[in-house]
Amino acid sequence: MPQAGVLPFPRPRWQRALWLLAEGCCLLTGVVGIFLPLLPTTPFVRLTALCFSRGSLRCETWLLNDPRFGPTVRDWRAHRAIGLQSKPLATLMMAVGLAWAWQSMPQSIAWLPAVLCAAVAAWMWNPPTAAPRRPAPSGRAD
Repeated sequence: MPQAGVLPFPRPRWQRALWLLAEGCCLLTGVVGIFLPLLPTTPFVRLTALCFSRGSLRCETWLLNDPRFGPTVRDWRAHRAIGLQSKPLATLMMAVGLAWAWQSMPQSIAWLPAVLCAAVAAWMWNPPTAAPRRPAPSGRAD
């Protein structure tokens, strides 16, 4: 069992720095994807977790314990499953993004986002669905 805050296989400082730089780019892109149509969030959060696992155990622990992103990453790592709420929401957001793209892109290439979103949707609906999460106990006695 590795010590807390120590990677099981120490990497040179320059490699850890590159992994952390990649992590920052992935996390930023994932957060931007929350607000922009056609830019997915979940794959970038998973890439962030991969980069964290290679560059910083402390940052990886932070991501896994984050209430918003942690459950998604843990479900994927444990069961290769995507959450029950994530699939329909992602499909809806892709449809909204496609409608926007269809109106704003030149008609000669407007079909391209539809093909890409269809491929992403086919991949996304293929893995098993993670069981719904129960809310954490509040600690209050009602």
